[in-house]
Amino acid sequence: MAYYCNPLNFDYRYQFLKAVNPQGAPADHWSVYREAADPSLIEFKGLYYLFPSMTNGFLTSPDLINWTRHPFLTTMPACDYAPDVRRIGDWMYFCASRMGENSAFYRSKDPLHEPFEKIEGTFQFWDPDMFLDDDGRLYFYWGCSNVTPIYGVELDPDTMERKGEPVPLIFGNTAEHGFERTGDEHVPPKSPEQVQAEVEAMVSRMMQAPAEQRAAMGFDSEEKIRATAQAFLGTDPYIEGAWMTKVGDRYLLQYAEPGTEFNIYGDGVYESFSPLGPFTLAVNNPYSYKPGGFATGAGHGSTLLDQDGRYWHASTMRISRTNNMERRLGLWKAGVDTDGELFCDQRYGDWPVNPETPAFAKPDWMLLSYGVAAKASSEETGKEASHVADEDIRSWWRAASAEPGEWVEIDLGAVRDVHAVQVNFADDGIVAEPPADGPTKSDMSGLRVIDTAEHRTRWLLQGSEDGTQWSALTDRSDADTNLPHDFIVLGEGRALRHLRLTVLETPFGQPAAVSGLRVFGIASGPVPAAPADVTATREGNLDMTVSWKAADDATGHNVLWGHAPDKLYHSYMVFGPERCSQRIGALIAGQPVYVRVDAFNTAGITEGEVLQVR
Repeated sequence: MAYYCNPLNFDYRYQFLKAVNPQGAPADHWSVYREAADPSLIEFKGLYYLFPSMTNGFLTSPDLINWTRHPFLTTMPACDYAPDVRRIGDWMYFCASRMGENSAFYRSKDPLHEPFEKIEGTFQFWDPDMFLDDDGRLYFYWGCSNVTPIYGVELDPDTMERKGEPVPLIFGNTAEHGFERTGDEHVPPKSPEQVQAEVEAMVSRMMQAPAEQRAAMGFDSEEKIRATAQAFLGTDPYIEGAWMTKVGDRYLLQYAEPGTEFNIYGDGVYESFSPLGPFTLAVNNPYSYKPGGFATGAGHGSTLLDQDGRYWHASTMRISRTNNMERRLGLWKAGVDTDGELFCDQRYGDWPVNPETPAFAKPDWMLLSYGVAAKASSEETGKEASHVADEDIRSWWRAASAEPGEWVEIDLGAVRDVHAVQVNFADDGIVAEPPADGPTKSDMSGLRVIDTAEHRTRWLLQGSEDGTQWSALTDRSDADTNLPHDFIVLGEGRALRHLRLTVLETPFGQPAAVSGLRVFGIASGPVPAAPADVTATREGNLDMTVSWKAADDATGHNVLWGHAPDKLYHSYMVFGPERCSQRIGALIAGQPVYVRVDAFNTAGITEGEVLQVR
């Protein structure tokens, strides 16, 4: 049996960014971080292809579990965000975002062995999506702004030119769609006064640039600069990342909202009986949404119908510590229910996934490592060993030196039946210069360079029943890979209490930094009691607070909700028996809401009762 675990495990590429702040001051150093986002996932001639932003290439897989990275065979717009790929006849078509000039299209019949050929573009777009309908007509969707909507238009498949004028399709609506409100937990991160001050500073800086430079970027007037600055710096939601899926005679247009750096980054969906609308909000929204757990965020993605007739959704997860655009990819089971509603399963979305079980099935293995005791060979203040077990990808243990051989160890508290381990590396304070030959782009945010070098992460994972006698579980001491979320399945399982990770080599010689040494398996003992005294109170149209009384032996809880008692498609995972309430800010005005709170521990899951929110 094959498993995978989010974030997806492949070689995420580093990029170097020398940013400018809203006042126009350039950074005095390069910010170095790994990024992959905005994935386009398709099947093409028997293989699955995954094209993420800032990867300088693409990935292939025969099974959606094991991924191989491939560089582009010719010069491509590698620094243009949100690459889109679709199959059109025998060709794979590619395009990506470009502002200030017309965006080109590219195509290849065999991307693994033949370079893409270029088709000159005739219009500008950002966050594109091509869609070939059953009748052979080609449509195109795009948009990435908190001012303008998602647009759609028909294209001539021979020339890739527009046929007619763009049609506005999806606008933000924060008065009725709670899930579109920006900020962590849908709480705006800046006041209107702060936004206005940043906007005025950016306008002043840009107006000082030569007129020719501004015109080349599409900013030939102060009004255009101001509108762009407001979109870039404001707290209105970004409506972006379109992706079209057709089911029967219904067109399901997905879109990302409200901002990639927030834990509530997700995908919504509108539906229509025509590819160019009019579109109405689907009943089940948000479609893709993962605000809790180890790695949060599940926005700007793509939906795939695989070769076995199963739906999958690939989307973007956030770290956003070194830079807002420090991101990873997640892959989720998806589907269409008997009422034609698109859904996505993120209930235990960053635990090991068995692709053969149906959506919303209980996981095969439980998390064994939350909150367990940890120690290390050395540690920095504020980045202690305990962070490898706190189920937060945004915090980590960091060794006090960059010497090879630093280690971190966890104690599960008892001998457990361990079946899988996920080793998650972090990047922290890398000091390096960019490569001279990497893809480069300069835009409003600064100068960026994608690193083309092949780095290595080498380590040794050992296990023990008693903390004295150790055996190797996985030996990566000679690895030529650089996998930040390596996932190891231990066959039929191992009886273990202690696990030790020794770090031997890291990219750029940085000190060892590990955000999660996550252990999954089966523990003996009772499952927790169902949460007691569950209440759910609606606060206005868009928010609710769910509270409960937890059993002492609960590791955490999953708050599930939906618009019908049998459609609890949304979830928010929280940890610790002391955390007994959660605010949910993703509701839709006027829509009924049903809630269930489940408890889990190392032995299993106990489901609560469904109640209607009043």
